[in-house]
Amino acid sequence: MASCAALSPSLVEYFEGEDFYRCGYCKNESGSRSHGMWAHSMTVQDYQDLIDRGWRRSGRYVYKPVMNQTCCPQYTIRCRSLQFQPSKSHKKVLKKMLKFLAKGEISKGNCEDEPMEPSMEDAVAGDMALINKLDLQCDLNLQESLEREVKKKGKSTKKEESNEFIQSQDKNEELGSGEPSHAVDVHTAPKPGKGADLSKPPCRKAKEIRKERKRLKLMQQSPAGGPEGFQAPREPKTKPNQPKSLEELIFESLPEDASHKLEVRLVPVSFEDPEFKSSLSQSFSLYVKYQMAIHQDPPEECGKTEFTGFLCTSPLEPENPPNGPDCGYGSFHQQYWLDGKIIAVGVIDILPYCVSSVYLYYDPDYSFLSLGVYSALREIAFTRQLHEKASQLSYYYMGFYIHSCPKMRYKGHYRPSDLLCPETYVWVPIEQCLPSLENSKYCRFNQDPEAADEGRSRDPDRLQVLYKKAILPYGVFKQQQREPGEEAAVLQYASLVGQACSERMLLFRN
Repeated sequence: MASCAALSPSLVEYFEGEDFYRCGYCKNESGSRSHGMWAHSMTVQDYQDLIDRGWRRSGRYVYKPVMNQTCCPQYTIRCRSLQFQPSKSHKKVLKKMLKFLAKGEISKGNCEDEPMEPSMEDAVAGDMALINKLDLQCDLNLQESLEREVKKKGKSTKKEESNEFIQSQDKNEELGSGEPSHAVDVHTAPKPGKGADLSKPPCRKAKEIRKERKRLKLMQQSPAGGPEGFQAPREPKTKPNQPKSLEELIFESLPEDASHKLEVRLVPVSFEDPEFKSSLSQSFSLYVKYQMAIHQDPPEECGKTEFTGFLCTSPLEPENPPNGPDCGYGSFHQQYWLDGKIIAVGVIDILPYCVSSVYLYYDPDYSFLSLGVYSALREIAFTRQLHEKASQLSYYYMGFYIHSCPKMRYKGHYRPSDLLCPETYVWVPIEQCLPSLENSKYCRFNQDPEAADEGRSRDPDRLQVLYKKAILPYGVFKQQQREPGEEAAVLQYASLVGQACSERMLLFRN
């Protein structure tokens, strides 16, 4: 047995059986089914491994759809950000933003690729009352268990021992030594003459380009090859029709007298962070406005408690290893500031192999900017930026892809992308999955009938249990406990999280 005070691993409470919810996609009152657990704390590597097995978090609640039973199967989707090329409709959105920033132009009509924004139903079927109830219940379960054990050992060690495990929103979640709280600020491209990137070609006016084309055309028509003394320009090394990169489209230089200024700030999700705290009131007001206008939520369902539990509380423990990105790993708010005002907030998790999108809310007054598409493109570009420092971090996870709901298929437009096989947990290109999904809601994407889940639980006795303030393998724990149904619940948990996570995470047993 090991003392739990010596370690700081993931600590979870698993809820046996399946939870039934009203489906936010097909509106079936009890058709959505999922497994769930409450994460008091979680390492970024454990959460990375869990989402690679089909799990997803909403606040501290971590859930996994029962894929072969739920009414609308939800497949984990990831975009290979390093190979991503924006589509024609994506470019329209980026150009629309640039025109607005440069000249204040407001384009009419929405992009054909405009997504149906994820609603509360996209994270635990909208049952925020359940999450708030679990928040209180699970913290009380853990605290009561710890207090009972502490009383046996005396009052002197009470606070020191219990504080190792009780996670609350007031905990100081530092990003790491020496790192500023705001860590990374993503700005628009520098203006000419003010730190412009000299390695990039200068921005040319359309009028100049038209003049050059006309001059070249006249030169080709002239028998002498052009006017006297005129030399035809050499063939450029890059093809003139070569498409611009995502970064070139996003960070195109703006004129000195641009009508608007857009700044993207990365802020860690921590109530101890001054930047997060100072912007919390404005961010909450924006959330309420978004939920009421876009999702028609009544005011009583958009309270501070719901907002905090859903988007401002995370079980992820911040980490800042030397080989990781400068901002470290953990949960963040990516705030879009337009002329000194927040108009959108993208909630993201930065994990060892990916940037995982959690939620987006924005000011409905700026819907004409297609902020759902724009923020996704910015997050893909941000993933590529992080990859430069952390080479393993190269994927952009977009949550769940729901093919049975046409309005939620927009995530498949960010190519190349892969879907997670719900049985073997291998990634399959989405192009190979779509024909099967047209025939059946639930599909096994791995075409090898002999393939199995390589990460499955092979030895449940090595699963780690936290019981009476001690860490012990399940093989030892089950010899002490003969509770009815105990073994079935633990085995179900082990099969869902896989062998690696079951050996690293602590399963709290009261």
